[in-house]
Amino acid sequence: MRVSRPATRLSDTGHMESVTQSQPLIVAITSRALFDLEHSHDLYEREGVEAFSAFQREHENDPLAPGIAFPLVRKLLALNAGAPADAPRVEVILLSRNSSDTGLRTFNSIQHHGLAISRATFTSGAPTWPYIKPFGAQLFLSANPESVRRALEHGVAAATILPAKAALQRHDQLRIAFDGDAVIFGDEGERVAQEQGIAAFHDHEVARDGVPLSGGPFRGFLDALHRLQEAFPAGDDAPIRTALVTARSAPAHKRVILTLREWGVRLDEALFLGGRPKGPFLEAFGADIFFDDSLHNIDSARQHVAAGHVPHGVSNSR
Repeated sequence: MRVSRPATRLSDTGHMESVTQSQPLIVAITSRALFDLEHSHDLYEREGVEAFSAFQREHENDPLAPGIAFPLVRKLLALNAGAPADAPRVEVILLSRNSSDTGLRTFNSIQHHGLAISRATFTSGAPTWPYIKPFGAQLFLSANPESVRRALEHGVAAATILPAKAALQRHDQLRIAFDGDAVIFGDEGERVAQEQGIAAFHDHEVARDGVPLSGGPFRGFLDALHRLQEAFPAGDDAPIRTALVTARSAPAHKRVILTLREWGVRLDEALFLGGRPKGPFLEAFGADIFFDDSLHNIDSARQHVAAGHVPHGVSNSR
């Protein structure tokens, strides 16, 4: 039996509000992130919606191959083992710009792969992002950059996933890695670094080492993920492991550590890389997904792991 206990999360107004442990983590995902739909998407781009629709109906009983976020979704849903059917720990929602008719192939594929996904929205070409909040999702993953930007503008943690085939699974444990500035935290420090240089950035952070960093777009999701972790015993056998993978280094590390302590959030690993390429470290960690605001870091990461670009902050304002 799970025991509900008070916790907090970031509200729409930016304040921390009380929640209970029993509330599920809800992830919204598009069909192109979940399945390998690139052949169908290329057909749509070349020949239009009628050819796409005809192809999907013709092949609606042919299961789609797993896409880039499929292993992540499978591991998320596996966290429901032992939970009551009417009170899951995690829920995954499908958001698709297909029609319900052409989307039948997606649902057939969900059933074929044994994914416990029952809620979905099919918009027939209209934007999907307006339905994220009514479902209560704390995270949105999409191959459509515009949908991701709009979700971020409306206070939902969101990332653009470049479509690809699913990578081989290396761990049964769910492993999620985050960049710090402009993802978990605000982008104030990153603005100083880009506008005034690294020396000024270190001076800025040292002068404020006792002041908690502001929250970034993924603070609410990190809080929800932390609450989910608390539903399981800590230790090597825990089903979830998290990491901060940041370009920060000493002395700018102190403010990060104190901020997470202030928030009451646990990250299992913290890698302060001082500008080293992140990809090899993410591979060593075994990340199922990594979130970063920098396209440069995403390009390094996606050579090794699934990576979600967070188009937020000063690095994405030009």
